[in-house]
Amino acid sequence: MKWLRAFLPVAVLVASGVAAAPATAAPGWQKYVVAPTTRDVRPVKVLSTSGDVSNPNGLLGRGVATFKRQAPPPKPVWPAGTTATASSFHAPNNGGNGQPRTYDPGNAVDGNTETFWNDDTIGAYPDVLTITAAAPVALPGVTLLSNVDGVPQDFTVEVLDAGAWRVAATVGGNTAVQRAVAFDRPVTTTQVRITVTKDQNTPSGEFSRVSEVWPGLVADPPVPVAVLDFGKVVAGYPKIAFAGASANRPGVRLSFSETQQYLGERSDFTRSDFSGGPGSDQYAVPATPTVWRDTKGCQSGTQVCADGLHGFRYLRISLDALASDAPLAQPSGEVRISGVSLDFTPFLGTPSTYRGWFESSDEDLNRYWYAASYTNELGMDTFRESDVDPRGAFSPSLDGKLVLHDGAKRDRDPYVGDVAVSGLTQYLTHQDGTAARNVLADLADHQRADGWIPPASINNYTLPLFDYPLWWVTSSWDYVLYSGDTAYAASYYSHLVKTLDTWYPSVTDSRGLLAKGLNGTGGYGDYAFLPRTGEVTYYNALYVRALQGAAGLARATGHAADADRWLSRASGVAAAVNAYLWDPAAGAYLDSATGAVRHGQDGNSHAILAGIASPSQATSALARLAAGALPYGNPFMDNDTLVSDGTKRVYAFTSFPELQARFRSGQAASAIDQIKRMYGWMAAHDPGITAWEGIGEGGSQYEQGYTSAAHGWSTGVVPALTNELLGVSPTSPGFATWKVAPNPGGVSWARGAVPTPKGALSASWAQQGSVFSLTVTAPRGTSGTLVVPAGRLVLLDGRAVRAAGTLAVSGGTHTVLVVR
Repeated sequence: MKWLRAFLPVAVLVASGVAAAPATAAPGWQKYVVAPTTRDVRPVKVLSTSGDVSNPNGLLGRGVATFKRQAPPPKPVWPAGTTATASSFHAPNNGGNGQPRTYDPGNAVDGNTETFWNDDTIGAYPDVLTITAAAPVALPGVTLLSNVDGVPQDFTVEVLDAGAWRVAATVGGNTAVQRAVAFDRPVTTTQVRITVTKDQNTPSGEFSRVSEVWPGLVADPPVPVAVLDFGKVVAGYPKIAFAGASANRPGVRLSFSETQQYLGERSDFTRSDFSGGPGSDQYAVPATPTVWRDTKGCQSGTQVCADGLHGFRYLRISLDALASDAPLAQPSGEVRISGVSLDFTPFLGTPSTYRGWFESSDEDLNRYWYAASYTNELGMDTFRESDVDPRGAFSPSLDGKLVLHDGAKRDRDPYVGDVAVSGLTQYLTHQDGTAARNVLADLADHQRADGWIPPASINNYTLPLFDYPLWWVTSSWDYVLYSGDTAYAASYYSHLVKTLDTWYPSVTDSRGLLAKGLNGTGGYGDYAFLPRTGEVTYYNALYVRALQGAAGLARATGHAADADRWLSRASGVAAAVNAYLWDPAAGAYLDSATGAVRHGQDGNSHAILAGIASPSQATSALARLAAGALPYGNPFMDNDTLVSDGTKRVYAFTSFPELQARFRSGQAASAIDQIKRMYGWMAAHDPGITAWEGIGEGGSQYEQGYTSAAHGWSTGVVPALTNELLGVSPTSPGFATWKVAPNPGGVSWARGAVPTPKGALSASWAQQGSVFSLTVTAPRGTSGTLVVPAGRLVLLDGRAVRAAGTLAVSGGTHTVLVVR
């Protein structure tokens, strides 16, 4: 025992707390919690004002803010009989709300601001609108009123002068919905020609949209506007305390945005965008004091309407009214406001609600963990008909239940692929899994006769996605692992069998691989609606993971033969992936056996997690993924042959399995670097704190204002840090067995707790020099393994053991000291 005596002083030093002191001190994680302390949330500051707004701090409850605006003068009109033609115009349709709408050029001179000309060449230019007056008109200029859903940015205005066309004005970089364009000199003419060469690119498309062209320079009194900042993305029902108003029912318009960049008259996303509405919420203010709570619906018939719940950071309030809301709401008068607030409806994640927590020596990682938890909380809300995304998403079977929506502002509908990440985040932070179970059970209840499980309630459970039934399988296994709810597994076992033994075999080719295109699936999408076909590595690697998870569910419910059969199939698919989809020249798995050669983050990461890749293949594939590293993360493709920005687009959703793969392949330092680039970028850019749906070229929001800046599928940093860096994870349902396998990388210490059905499972570890210490406390009646670094000396609960880094223990408290 001479070797033991030689190292005892070091062991005693560690046991005394010198090396492990940070990990045994009182936890301070509560300071990182992001959520509001109450459901009555107030803005933190007035960001800006314009027009006649006095005492804007009244919006914060400090006195009374007053908005004043004189009535706009009558608009000039063209001579009767004036006509307009255009290079193209969109065909009539129902405008997204079932109401017939036309888009012909005559709408631009009809005096009706609710109609507009819409060209028919999306993103292609020039777009030309020519106005022919019935009689000569003296013009100092013209005024363009655009449709609020995108405005012409670059355009010229020509006039017919002395029988010839000449350019009278040139406009560049316009963002104003109403733009007065002065001519270089006054002219009397019968024709004006507007040529657009660039429009705003909006979620509704890049079109030229002009509601009115007025003959003359229109200078309306400025609209009083105030912009409020709530400090971070919030969700719920806005409220305004009105101290009174003038007797003419002045209108107030509200628009919302998660970022300042996309804040304007129209919200960056609102449900009325998708139903033909104005993209803002309207209210006609009464003369007497009142508190208005933003509620979905209209004050009268189809006039003065609002959307109700919103997810946003910034709120724009203006004294204004839509022309279509007259006479119920007027764009002038006086409005007095004594406070603005929000009824916060999502899960309120205060320190007292955390059943699991995480803390480490790295302040950045701590902030990202709790910011991601808050992101997930914003989507954890009650499913309500008035709040869900309007595209056929309402479902009576979900109504009133707690669910995991995709995001705060959109999509407010639970998707199972997103639950694959947001569910894990939920299990590791607050809940017992109720929200995830409600989603998983409901989707299974709507299983198609051929075994396919819908991804969400959207489009009445018919949205055709190829990969999401696999996510239902893996998410169901995760739910049972964390919750121990084997009754759920038993209730939906037949659905599991039907998915794996009926539907996926119907899209399996002669080489034993899933092939999108078989059995009528050519038009099916996936998590990003990527135009992939044939044998795709991601689909097949996820299939292997689903079969492995299904085997766990089978064993948990007494179906051992099914488990063996599915594991055998998984081995066959894995062998086929290696035989047909490995690209030795690139040292990575092909994205698809069909089409241009490329290599995807999703397929390679899942191949590693599924055990398809050998250790050498995993190392090579991860090096390939890191080769295109960006300041804001790792891109999801290594070239642009699938989509034009494949090498510039970053998804936290597809980055999460890469992080897992790096931790599990002994590359903890590179995983931490990737976390810091991706989550650090989002934390440092507007709106801050919350995790975005996707990051685009240059670190932008990848789908402009449509992008959700608080999306549950981007919260993988929570399970990455808890399961992989801290190292705590279940190995059988309900943590009956578990594993603690730290992957410290360069982190000095970490500690945390994971909720289990029998109580918290806590772990803390520290490394200092050649000494590593780990303490684990697990519920009685459970057992697990401790995976620690190999060392010259290993002490388990004070006793020297000879082990290859893996120690079997029962519930209770155990301490391991390793001298390397």
